[in-house]
Amino acid sequence: MLTFDILEYQERLRNTKERMAREGIEVLLITDPANMNYLSGYDAWSFYVHQMLVVMIDEPQPIWIGRLMDANGAKSTTWMYDENIMSYPDYYVHSDQYHPMEFIAEILTEIGHGNRRVGVEMDQYYFSAKAYVTLLRKLPNATLKDATSLVNWVRIKKSDQEIEFMRRAGKIAEAAMDAGVSAIHTGSRENDAAAAIYYELIKGTEDYGGDYPSIVPMLPTGENTSTPHLTWSDHYFKEGNAVIIELGGCYNRYHSPLARTVSIGVPPERLQRLASIVREGIENVLEHAKPGVYLEELEAAWRESTRKYGIEKESRLGYSMGLNYPPDWGEHTASIRKGDKTVLEPNMTFHFIPGLWFENDGIEMSESFVITESGVEMLTDYPRELIVTSPFHFPDDSSGIIS
Repeated sequence: MLTFDILEYQERLRNTKERMAREGIEVLLITDPANMNYLSGYDAWSFYVHQMLVVMIDEPQPIWIGRLMDANGAKSTTWMYDENIMSYPDYYVHSDQYHPMEFIAEILTEIGHGNRRVGVEMDQYYFSAKAYVTLLRKLPNATLKDATSLVNWVRIKKSDQEIEFMRRAGKIAEAAMDAGVSAIHTGSRENDAAAAIYYELIKGTEDYGGDYPSIVPMLPTGENTSTPHLTWSDHYFKEGNAVIIELGGCYNRYHSPLARTVSIGVPPERLQRLASIVREGIENVLEHAKPGVYLEELEAAWRESTRKYGIEKESRLGYSMGLNYPPDWGEHTASIRKGDKTVLEPNMTFHFIPGLWFENDGIEMSESFVITESGVEMLTDYPRELIVTSPFHFPDDSSGIIS
């Protein structure tokens, strides 16, 4: 059931160990499910309980430690030997008396790693404060170091197969966007549009199916377009509403996000003007994106385009993304913003989302792209414009788009 060739996993492991050596880490405790997947192949919805991949700098294979009922899943989705799959009994799950980190610390001590320099992903979603203090207590002779983004930075340059997965995710995103746009008209509800989007995200194409995305579709409507991270309600769409659709196609846990803004009926002049400004800014940034460029130079290209219109954007413009699990498809490394001196290299991938949000309205238009040897390749192919739909539903017109 391996998603990639074993040689690719081993290359990833070598790159991780090189970074561990540079940072003085002998044992790396990985609890981020995306990093776990990246190095081992493990893929299951088990990240709601404590689990860990242990990488030892002087051992050829990692060790997976998780819940007993998930051990067979680890054996079937990872490239490691079965003896490197270890599990704790179920009385450790959601218990006030026992904690899985106690079990993990005992294993580390038994196999001779209890007194080493141990890297821990301290600032990620699936590692709790209690997990950390338990490790401190149970590994008194170890030196714990923050290794939050160590594997994330290894992941920033994608292999050719990873990029192909993201191309497939982009095709899924396009179909889902079409479905969402078609479902937006007076008389339909916000949740109807969300359901249409989800159907396409999971159905995928005739050649390959879709995976569950790490973020649910965002669907702020009307005045709620002033807020980027609202989802949907059961309210009905109304003529004159603007609707922001932000979604991500996903294939084998690899994402290609896409955002567009829809106007139900003729859009106000202000929204049309904002769409033109955002499109101009996007195109200027994409022209500057190529190997050797600092990420902060892309932010400068955005400001060069938008400052003449009096537009200022406080938040970052985008981020590195690809493989991930809920609640985020971003990689938590490089960002398109002032001060980020990450140098662009071929096979880096980004979600570029220069959304603008004001007191009573907003607009989003985003692109996912990969850096090539000479510029960028778009991972989605969707009209870069404000989408205007008829306020009425025409069953014979699958799109409903009138301009």
